[in-house]
Amino acid sequence: MTRSIIIKNNQTIPLREIPVLGYDEFLEYNTSLLREHYNHCVNYFGFPQRNEMQLICCIANDSEHEIFVSSSVIDANTTQYSFTKHHLSFHIFERELAEISGINYCDHPWLKPVRFPADRKNKNSQIINYPFYNSHSEELHEVGVGPIHAGVIEPGHFRFICNGEQILHLEIQLGFQHRGIERLFQEKKKLLQRTTLAENIAGDTVAGHSTAFANLWESLSGFKADDDLQFSRTLALELERIAVHTGNLSAICTDIGYQLGSAVFGRLRTPIINFFQNWCGNRLAKGLIRAGKNNFPFTYNLREQLTQLINQFKPDFKEMYNEFKNLPSAMARLEKTGIVTQEQARSIGAVGMSAKMSGISRDIRTSHPHDFYKNINHEPILKKHGDVYSRTQIRKEEILQSIKYIRGMMENIPEENKNRNRLKSPSPESFCISLVEGWRGEICHCAVTDEQGELLYYKVKDPSMHNWLALALAVRNNEISDFPVCNKSFDLSYCGHDL
Repeated sequence: MTRSIIIKNNQTIPLREIPVLGYDEFLEYNTSLLREHYNHCVNYFGFPQRNEMQLICCIANDSEHEIFVSSSVIDANTTQYSFTKHHLSFHIFERELAEISGINYCDHPWLKPVRFPADRKNKNSQIINYPFYNSHSEELHEVGVGPIHAGVIEPGHFRFICNGEQILHLEIQLGFQHRGIERLFQEKKKLLQRTTLAENIAGDTVAGHSTAFANLWESLSGFKADDDLQFSRTLALELERIAVHTGNLSAICTDIGYQLGSAVFGRLRTPIINFFQNWCGNRLAKGLIRAGKNNFPFTYNLREQLTQLINQFKPDFKEMYNEFKNLPSAMARLEKTGIVTQEQARSIGAVGMSAKMSGISRDIRTSHPHDFYKNINHEPILKKHGDVYSRTQIRKEEILQSIKYIRGMMENIPEENKNRNRLKSPSPESFCISLVEGWRGEICHCAVTDEQGELLYYKVKDPSMHNWLALALAVRNNEISDFPVCNKSFDLSYCGHDL
């Protein structure tokens, strides 16, 4: 018996073609796939199916550009063995399944609430009673930070256990805000409403999440995106990468008290996001990416503007970065600070920069390319040391790499297709998965449709879902004064987590 169906990124298949396994076989099959380093779980979720729950697990093979999709149907009121006992990277998926559906795992090592959503199964589970790990030693003390922060930041609580200034343990509690994004995808019936939801999943990743939604919706509708659509999406993703990475370098400089770097990198970010304003009327790229159409085609006049912008940006950026990296006091704060080992990164299923900082090549642009990335011979930027400086170097090198890609793309701008076909209704009783490499890492959107082609279930995974645990591991044995720069070096999303 075939235990999974093998599909590609942005492929739609009939739901009935996904093999349904007994739970024990489902567990053994998917956990065994992760024994190979080139496989990782991109999504694992469940949704009501008649009087039961259907679980769907998606394991990506990064070497063969394939995704293994399998399923199991269970009674949510029963007790099950956990995937997490066999591989820690499943922990966040199973914790969410337990919170939403009430599935009980008898051997899960860390079965704590994830989000405290309004539709959680156990309404007695309250955020005020979150079960923090604690120590009763008289030699140790606890430090709480948040959920209200001094800067302009979203709510999250960080609970440290310290020995003097040294951090022994950090537990991160999120779940303070919810917009019900996934449920709203099902409730809203207009495409524009759903597109707006995608744009607002995370304000710093508008291009990333809206591209994932557009590609998924077009696949469900049997629509093949023309070159001008794919060009605009790829260009927007790389511009978003440049803008956010530059802003994050500014924030890292702020957290170590290097005001010159903070000011200059902050200044350099501004013209990049202002270009989005010129292109589509919004500095965050809202309104730019739409399924089945292009309201703001990229023109030759825009090419001249962007070329001039990049020509001014690059030398100033390189000069400032060189000043930064040659400053001994700055390097003393970044090198060997906030280390995550390759073994740790693999165990938690880290994605994006949080994987590449430790030498793990995990980048959707290479492993499961979409849009114009199929035409770009992308080479992921990898570092070995897993520290703040590795994450800083990746940002710098990805910025320069993105500039190279953008210049290459602008040499041959596709003509706008003014006679493209209209979008059809989504395929009924179907499943689709869309993977996009946002600046933070791997974004995954999944959809299941019912007999009428309406959304039966919509699942969003921001890369922060994997990577918050990387931050908790990074600060161990560091001084608590290093927490701000460690935190900013990951720059994870609160709202991307609290959907």
